[in-house]
Amino acid sequence: MAINLQKGQRETINAPKFVVGLGWDTNSSSTGSAFDLDASVFIMGDNKKILADEFFVFYNNTTSPDGAVEHTGDNLTGAGDGDDEQIKIDLSKIDSRVTEICIVITIHEAESRRQNFGQVRNSFIRIFDADTNTDLLKYELEEDFSIETAVEFGRIYKRNNEWKFEAVGAGMKGGLQDYLNKYN
Repeated sequence: MAINLQKGQRETINAPKFVVGLGWDTNSSSTGSAFDLDASVFIMGDNKKILADEFFVFYNNTTSPDGAVEHTGDNLTGAGDGDDEQIKIDLSKIDSRVTEICIVITIHEAESRRQNFGQVRNSFIRIFDADTNTDLLKYELEEDFSIETAVEFGRIYKRNNEWKFEAVGAGMKGGLQDYLNKYN
């Protein structure tokens, strides 16, 4: 049985190999443009900065250099039930310098398409055991992000040799470049 998290809640991840599933639905767009939400992963060290450019995992760089983080591909529409995008994580392969993995969702070309997370609903992040497909943790975003075009869904971090997940749910009016500036 998965633990349903509230914003700010933290839980230990008790599986060395797991998958982060991200899902969402979009309202009918009054802008006439389809939505394209993108998952990105920032793999960072103690200084809260990505270790190197290759440790920024997204649809154009799908695997981290250590092979511990793999983005399974870009879903351009979010149509259908279940996960829209997935990120596989194997902590047994993680670079020893890594202390945090931040998971962000952005709306591709949000400004030119006049889109924001207020037009997105049923957003969630879940973590499930890669071997058994059993849900471990789930966090459903319930906030109304009326102007935000990017949301940090959650972070996986190492504390006292234990890996934990924190349900963040923090929005930002800006895009992927703003997160790159923050973590680079």
